[in-house]
Amino acid sequence: MEKETAINQRVHDFSKSIDIMQTILIYLIALLVPTFLGEILKDIFPATSIVVTKSQLIIGSIVNASLIVAAMNLKGWAKILGVVTMPSISTILGGYVFKTASVFMVYMIPAIWIGNFALVYTYKKILVQKSKNYFLAGIVGIVIKVAIIFGAFNILKLIGIFPPKLITNLQTAMGMVQAITATVGMLIAFVIYKLECIHK
Repeated sequence: MEKETAINQRVHDFSKSIDIMQTILIYLIALLVPTFLGEILKDIFPATSIVVTKSQLIIGSIVNASLIVAAMNLKGWAKILGVVTMPSISTILGGYVFKTASVFMVYMIPAIWIGNFALVYTYKKILVQKSKNYFLAGIVGIVIKVAIIFGAFNILKLIGIFPPKLITNLQTAMGMVQAITATVGMLIAFVIYKLECIHK
């Protein structure tokens, strides 16, 4: 029998009901966090607080954690592609993270999708299929994801897609912020990973 592809494997097997519940939960996080969390934080905390001014770090970290948990726990192309594509669309539609730059982020959507998929697939390949170290999968996945997104941003910048006044902020958002949020997301997902291992 042919070995299952990495996309169709996961760390642990779950009952059908647990599988459905966690799929719905991960989808809701991927959809609602980028769309609404920024506004919720603004309603709770002062506008000048670090929680509000750095909301992209919080939102991005949660989204990256959901991508990694999806890599470990979901299987099948439909589920994976849904999780990979949903956050960037909801972020741009919501307009909370990138504000006035959101319209220009449409050009970045393909690179963000590919970057997110690279992170998920790296975990699928290294951790799930090959049973290698969690953090090895994370480091490789983060490097590939950031390289794809930051590389695409620089190509689009050279073409002249982005207004000069937005370039500095977008350069940080597509480079350093991507690396930080993916790393924090990896650490959050690691806690979930260890808890699942304990209960198996």
